Amino acid sequence: MRTIKIIDDIVKDGLTTIGEGYEITSDVEGADAILMRSTDIHGMDMPASIRCIARAGAGVNNIPHAELAERGIVVFNTPGANSNAVKELVIGLLMMGSRDVLGGMQWCRAHEDDPNAYAEAEAHKKAFVGREVKGRKIGVVGLGAVGSKVANACVDLGMKVYGYDPYLSVDHAWQLYRDVTPINDLDELCRECDYLTVHVPRKEDTVGMIGAEQLALLNPGAVVLNYAREDIIDEDAMEAALASGQVKQFFTDFATPKSLHMPRTLVTPHSGAGTVEAEASCARMAVDEMCDYLANGNITNSVNFPECHMGTCRGASRIACLHANVPNMIGQITAILADASANVQRMTNENSGRAAYTMFDTDEHLEPQIIERLRSIPNMWRVRVIQ
Repeated sequence: MRTIKIIDDIVKDGLTTIGEGYEITSDVEGADAILMRSTDIHGMDMPASIRCIARAGAGVNNIPHAELAERGIVVFNTPGANSNAVKELVIGLLMMGSRDVLGGMQWCRAHEDDPNAYAEAEAHKKAFVGREVKGRKIGVVGLGAVGSKVANACVDLGMKVYGYDPYLSVDHAWQLYRDVTPINDLDELCRECDYLTVHVPRKEDTVGMIGAEQLALLNPGAVVLNYAREDIIDEDAMEAALASGQVKQFFTDFATPKSLHMPRTLVTPHSGAGTVEAEASCARMAVDEMCDYLANGNITNSVNFPECHMGTCRGASRIACLHANVPNMIGQITAILADASANVQRMTNENSGRAAYTMFDTDEHLEPQIIERLRSIPNMWRVRVIQ
C-alpha cells in the first residue's frame, strides 16, 4: 500500500479517490508522495520516503524542484489542464478592453440613486464607445497549451492573429489554425499590434521579455494582457507606457505592489485558472502522473527530470535509477548488471539538463547487494525497486 500526503484542499476540486493500492495519510513522515497545489514548501523538512511531488497546476515556483532532483524526488506539474479556463478569461478581458465595459458599468453604479439615470445614461454613453476586435491585429507571445487556444479563438473573432514562439512544439503547431501567422522575431510581432497577450512560462530568457522597446512598437492605444507570469512584462516599462498613453489598458493576473497602483490597469487575483472544471482537471492529471510513476516508474510532465515511458513491467522486476547527467553512468550500471549475470529484458535512458533517468526490466529479481552497488555509484541520486 502506497501512502499519499495531500497538501491544500485538493478534494473540493473534484478528486474523490486516488484508486486501489493507495491511501491518504495525515503525516508526511513515511509518505511515498505529496499531492499539492499552491502551498510554498521551500524549507520544508522533506522525509527520505518521498519519491515524488505532484503539483495540481502549471507553476512550480513554490517547490524547490532543482534541489529535490538531487534527492531523487520527481516533481510533476499539469501543463494544459487549465488552459481552457485561462483562454476564456483572456478572451473575456479582451472584449472588456475593447468596449470599456467596466467603465460603463461603474458609471451606471455611480448613478444608481439618480431618478434620471436612464436619460443620463443615453446622454453619456458616447464616453464609453469602444471598438470591435474584428480586423484588428493581435500578437500572441507563446503558442503552448494556453496561447494556441487564445490564438485560435481570436481567429474565430475575425482578428488578424500573429504568433511568436521559438520553442513551438509539433503538437501545438498542429493545433493552430492556419490563419495564425507565425513570426520569428518578437519585435516584428509587436510592430503595429492593437493587442498583445503573453502566454509563456517564467524562465531566464522570458523574464522582462516585453519591455519598453516592445511596448513602443505597438499601435498607440494598444491593449496588453499578461496571464502568464508577473515578471514576463517589465512593470516599469508598462507603467511608463500607460502614463504616456502608448498603452490604453493593461490587464494582469498578478496583484504586485506596482500593478495595483498603475493607471488604467485591471488586476485579477491570479484567477486565470479559477474554475471548478480547471481545478478538477489539474487534480486528475496530477494524480495520474503520480500514480503512473509510483506504480510503473514512468515520468510525464516533470519539471526536474526528463520524460520517460516504458509502459508496465513485463519482466520479474523493474529498477529505476535517478542520477546526474554525467558521462559513463550507463556504463557503470550495465557493468554491475553484467557482473550479476542479470538478463535485462528492456532498458531506456533519457536526460534533460542536469538530470538523467535510467529504467530497466530484468527477468529475475536482483539481490539486495546488487541494488546497493547501484546506489553506491557516484552521482547516483536514487535507485527505486518498483517491483
